[in-house]
This record gives sequence, structure tokens and C-alpha cells, in this order.
Amino acid sequence: MGKVSLGITMSLDGFIAGPNDDIQHLFKWYFSGSVEIPIQQGRMTLKVAPESAAVLDGAMKLNGAMLTGRRNFDVAHAWGGTPPFEPTVVLTHNPPQEWIKEGSPFIFVTDGIESAIRKAKEAAGDKDIAVATPSVMQQALKAGLLDEIHIDLVPVLLGQGTRLFEYLGIEPLELEIVEIVPAPGVTHMTYRVKK
Repeated sequence: MGKVSLGITMSLDGFIAGPNDDIQHLFKWYFSGSVEIPIQQGRMTLKVAPESAAVLDGAMKLNGAMLTGRRNFDVAHAWGGTPPFEPTVVLTHNPPQEWIKEGSPFIFVTDGIESAIRKAKEAAGDKDIAVATPSVMQQALKAGLLDEIHIDLVPVLLGQGTRLFEYLGIEPLELEIVEIVPAPGVTHMTYRVKK
């Protein structure tokens, strides 16, 4: 069975988006290199440094499903129906009816994080689950269901926005360093959650 892993880009001061969900400073590294990586079934192409390409390629091969929240789903406009990973499990209180249909890449779960992770594991098979938002990550962490935290740390100070680890409400939790990969414009850091 695969791992449940957060994968997210973050500023040095702990923000995963600036005011008004601005990600321009955080995502520059995705488009400033020489290695092309097509995503979303070819709808978009990333251009990253070779060091970043190796990290991304490994993650993409290992991921079998994405787990996100409704806010991210809405901000991304449902990725135009082609999310970064399919299927995408969306934890929500209010599923959008227009996406509940045959062939939809989305699985909507309304009964909590444990159920959402169970559905994502069923969908992913032996592959990993990519957790994509702070709120879902925090719920998974509190429930003891998060295995790894992967942060693409960008050398920028945003000063305000959406924090990744704000108000966790947990006892101190130790992490084990799995891998640190420096690359132009970003440092890829992977930590295992000690259980």
C-alpha cells in the first residue's frame, strides 16, 4: 500500500499562497528551467531544472491519486476537468452536482478525513496519495494518517497569505529527514512523520 504524503510549495516564511491566493512568486521554479514535463494530460508543460525534474518525475510515477479540499477544487476551477492526478478525491460538505457523473475524475467524500483517505487508497491501489492542501493535511496529521511531508521550499518571504502549519493544535511531532535536494530556485525537502 502506498504512502499518504503532503506535496506542496512553500515560502521560507511558511506561506503556500500570498494574499488573494497569489502563487506567482512560489511557482516561478516550475517555469524557469530547461527540462520539460507535460502534466494534466499535456494541457500544461512545466519547465524545471534537472534536479527538480528528477524529484517531480519520481513523485508523478509514485502517485496514484490526489486528495484535496473543496476550496482548492474551487480556486483551481476543477482544473478544467483535468486535475494534476486522477482520480482526485475532494473532501467537502457540499459536492458540486455538475461533477457527479460517469467518467468524472473526481470522487467527493462528505464523511470526514478517514473516509477520504480510505477512498483515496482504494483509488490509488499500491501507489501513493498526494495530499494537496493545508486543511486536509492538518486533518490527516491530527488523525495520525499522514506518512510524509514533502515541501518545495522557495527562497522568498511573502509576509502574509495562507500558512501551511498555522494552528495545528497538536503535541510536538517529530519528523525524520528522508531527502533534501537543492535545485535552482527551490529546495525539495521530504520528511517522514514519526509514529
